[in-house]
Amino acid sequence: MAIYLPTLKQLQYLVALHEHGHFGRAAEACFVSQSTLSAGLRELESLLDVVLVERTRRVVRFTPLGNQVVAKAHRLLREAEELSELVQSHGVPLAGELRMSVIPTIAPFLLPRILPRLRAERPQLRLFLREEPSAAAIESLHHGRADCVLLALPFPTGDVEMHHLFNDPLLIALPHDDILAHLGDPPPMVAPSSIDQNRLLLLEDGHCLREHALAACNRPELRASATMIGTSLHTLVQMVDNGLGLTMLPEMAINAGILMGTRIVARPLISDHALREIALVWRKNSPRAEEFRLLAEELRAG
Repeated sequence: MAIYLPTLKQLQYLVALHEHGHFGRAAEACFVSQSTLSAGLRELESLLDVVLVERTRRVVRFTPLGNQVVAKAHRLLREAEELSELVQSHGVPLAGELRMSVIPTIAPFLLPRILPRLRAERPQLRLFLREEPSAAAIESLHHGRADCVLLALPFPTGDVEMHHLFNDPLLIALPHDDILAHLGDPPPMVAPSSIDQNRLLLLEDGHCLREHALAACNRPELRASATMIGTSLHTLVQMVDNGLGLTMLPEMAINAGILMGTRIVARPLISDHALREIALVWRKNSPRAEEFRLLAEELRAG
């Protein structure tokens, strides 16, 4: 019995269609025409003698077997990329293409300080950045869309390796006329018990900083009563500056100037958990592990 092996290109088309749910968008992601992608998938189904995708005018629906094949395809494509990376990186540290996902509560505050030096010192490194929330970033890592992730811990990551960069304290950001902003001389640290649960503003679900802020307070009732405002720390800052509540901000954002032009006062918290760990994570047993450790040291030095 003849065994027909799918090509990597066919598997790339299949994975792109599964990710985008639309033939046109999948074709754009693969830099081919829609007819080329469609023909490649039909050829794959013909070679395997199965139906992987149910096609209608409105919906692209994968069969149960199609979903299983997509899961396998992710692993095969990832291993093929790692084989290529192994060859490319041989003897030349931090050279060639590297795709890094960075979460939104790190990217705008840390990268502007680090990237100019990294470009100057590592001219052979082509670093492609993707900003996305923690869960999406980890999914990109495990599906091979990212080689490594700059992340804030604790956060569930699955089977990965990681390199600690530094701890980033969390501070309470208060309107300038808040009583907690001016008590004492110098102003004292703020006790989590003094935070009004009806005034606490947090990022929406999907951002790990929300969980880190709640853990810093260690008050279970805040989880139900805290107001979830949006996806941006800059939005939270504007809300606080206009007297609509208070929030938690990472020290790196404050050091980067997020409070410039506002009258917000930032105070440390009396809490053993008022910090997040910044780390670089990558897939376990990656052939580029030594490169990632070197990159982590470069990021830490910045």
